[in-house]
Amino acid sequence: MRRLASLVSIASRVALAGSVIFASTFGCATYHDDLVRARAHYDSNQHEKALALFRVLEADIDSLSPGEQAQYAYLRGMTDYRLAGSSLASNVSGGAADPKKGYRTNARHWLAIAAAIEKETPGGLTPEEKTRLQESLNDLNKDVYGGAESIEDGAKKDEKKPADGAAAPDAPAPAK
Repeated sequence: MRRLASLVSIASRVALAGSVIFASTFGCATYHDDLVRARAHYDSNQHEKALALFRVLEADIDSLSPGEQAQYAYLRGMTDYRLAGSSLASNVSGGAADPKKGYRTNARHWLAIAAAIEKETPGGLTPEEKTRLQESLNDLNKDVYGGAESIEDGAKKDEKKPADGAAAPDAPAPAK
């Protein structure tokens, strides 16, 4: 009887250990799968669907490898960056509830994280992604540090320019 109880105890321990190993091995695969699905949406220009998956995955980013974390941050940032430029975000402008500003702020945040991860543990991003990341960050940093005209300023300048390319009426005549 003792031998049977001992065997049952050992069998239950083995089953428990096996289920823990199974869960830890295949549990992480779901995060990887979510990242792959989100990237597929991103690649097919379905940015709203990609963003939804990225937001769900955000809480579990620490379960991804450093390379996958860099990919997550890069793709999340680029998704926000592209949504900021879409016509959906362009319909409302100005004010605190401006979705374009929110997307650009989030894009800058996530792209900066991607750059930091890639700097610390290189190999998560392709050379093309690194180039695109730097170009996008440079553009987004202008929102914070200046160095470029704002969208509103550019629109006002376009309104003042006559269609024939002549100087605007309030502009001084060029010196000869």
